[in-house]
Amino acid sequence: MPVAQVGDVRLYYEIHGADHAEPLVLICGLALDISEITRLIDGLASGYRVLAFDNRGAGRSDKPDASYTIEMMAADTAAVMRAAAMPHATVLGISMGGRIALALALAEPGMVDRLILVSTTARVVQSLRRQFMRLGFLLPVGQGAYPQPGYAFRRQLRASDGFDVTDRLAEIRVPAVIMHGRHDKSAPLALATEMHARLPEAEMRIFPGGHIFMLAGQRKAFITAVLDTRNVRPPEPPA
Repeated sequence: MPVAQVGDVRLYYEIHGADHAEPLVLICGLALDISEITRLIDGLASGYRVLAFDNRGAGRSDKPDASYTIEMMAADTAAVMRAAAMPHATVLGISMGGRIALALALAEPGMVDRLILVSTTARVVQSLRRQFMRLGFLLPVGQGAYPQPGYAFRRQLRASDGFDVTDRLAEIRVPAVIMHGRHDKSAPLALATEMHARLPEAEMRIFPGGHIFMLAGQRKAFITAVLDTRNVRPPEPPA
């Protein structure tokens, strides 16, 4: 089982795709682990060499019952990239993973070739805990093969509360593509539009659907859009 060691924490990772393909790092969102998104990873691996891993607190990575921060998880991402001998890559972050991607681009700019920011924002203006309670998510939302303990869900949730790098977005000088669901209730489209305006080299693509549009209804369109960021087309489906 491939793992990266960050202090006392072990982080599980996998690599998919051809050795010669362009590298892409996939950072999961809140409560999500890579065992739950295998079809998404397989689609992306048709055109990229994909490094996918479980954030601390999820999946097959360790789940310390201690404070997490977005910056800490960005350092985790850098450690996984180094362990996987992937010194730089396009970095794709979903939801909380998008905030981790932003923090990585600020802390380790040489490791990020391009950002793909999905269902995410550069700031959290309302406690995510209150949002999830309002929407009815009182328990971990990721319940795949490796269910997340409640305490780890709360640790990840609190990491995003109060996160705000809006005033630092101008420091990020790599190309960025923002992909967002038009009806996202967890990460309002208005905040994604604000992020787009402040990132110097960003474009924005709006999809039908809500926060998990890339997993629910728009998966194929999303994969095609991600592959198109490197002018790589997905293979034609069987007749």
